[in-house]
This record gives sequence, structure tokens and C-alpha cells, in this order.
Amino acid sequence: MKDPREVIIRPIVTEHSYDQMENNVYTFEVSKDSNKVEIRQAIEAIFNVSVVKVNTLNVKPKPKRVRYQVGQTRTWKKAMVTLKEGDTIELFGAN
Repeated sequence: MKDPREVIIRPIVTEHSYDQMENNVYTFEVSKDSNKVEIRQAIEAIFNVSVVKVNTLNVKPKPKRVRYQVGQTRTWKKAMVTLKEGDTIELFGAN
């Protein structure tokens, strides 16, 4: 098994993800080669909570430009983790 800190890169805190925290759904950026089982085990190990469901998606790059240079943003993987009723993760004092 991978180190849990290598699987979970950072929490994603946006307006939409912050609203989902009320439904026990937390959003994280995860490593691109991790699967749902590894993500579940990493969240349970780091935060000491019970995971009910893990949804993942690959975020595609967006075209960006700086002056005359055309490029793209990076690709990354997002995981939306649903916790058991009653469990919470304290992110920036939320909940």
C-alpha cells in the first residue's frame, strides 16, 4: 500500500465543495495513479473516519495564454469522498 500522504495531495475548497460538506461529501486532489480503494484507505488512515463512497474524475486541461504564449493548465485527478453519517473532517474550521 502507498503512503496515505502520497495519495491525498490537498483538499479542494471552493464554494461548491464547501456546500457539499453539509452532505458529508469532501473533495480532494489525489495522485493521478491512485484508485478508489487506495483513496478510501488513505482518507480513513489520515482523518480516522469511515468512508461510504468514493467518486473520482480526471480534470481536463483548459487552454490558457500569457501574452503571446499559448498553453494549457495541468491535468489532475479529483476525488469526492462521502463519509458515514456523523463523521466529519475539520477543514479550516468547517462544520
